[in-house]
Amino acid sequence: MRKIVLFLVFIGVSFCFVACFKKDSGCNYTVDKNRASTYEQNALKKYLDSVGINATLDSSGFYYQIVSKGYGTPPGPCSRVTVSYTGQLLNRSVFDQQASALFTLGGLIPGWKQGLPLISKGGEIKLFIPPSLGYAGMPQYDKTGTVVLIPAYSNLIFDISLIDVQ
Repeated sequence: MRKIVLFLVFIGVSFCFVACFKKDSGCNYTVDKNRASTYEQNALKKYLDSVGINATLDSSGFYYQIVSKGYGTPPGPCSRVTVSYTGQLLNRSVFDQQASALFTLGGLIPGWKQGLPLISKGGEIKLFIPPSLGYAGMPQYDKTGTVVLIPAYSNLIFDISLIDVQ
């Protein structure tokens, strides 16, 4: 009986030791499971076909082309990613462009959260993102808050180079 009590005390102390000294990563992001509607997927496919772009449909509803896969482990929701990118509307007007931007993947739009893990450091991808995996019904304004850069319910195109993953 004494051995059982000592064993249970040992287990309790061990559990407390692990739980009390566990480091919190500070990341509360999880894998994104948003999915675009069939209507959005079909509309985006119609556009891609009309301009002769052959892209792969992801199960979540965006289309992509992997230019280069990269190497190493793909980013996860809590990864800090350094990227170079250009964002465009379907009419090819550029709404954003960065040569070297640092983000936490889990804090980005669903299309990026689901698309960037398809490549690794050094990889390049082109994402064709329907509205529900982008900014949905929320127009995006310039820094002054007066000019709409991305109208509500816009399909988006991103050319992304994954420079680094931390």
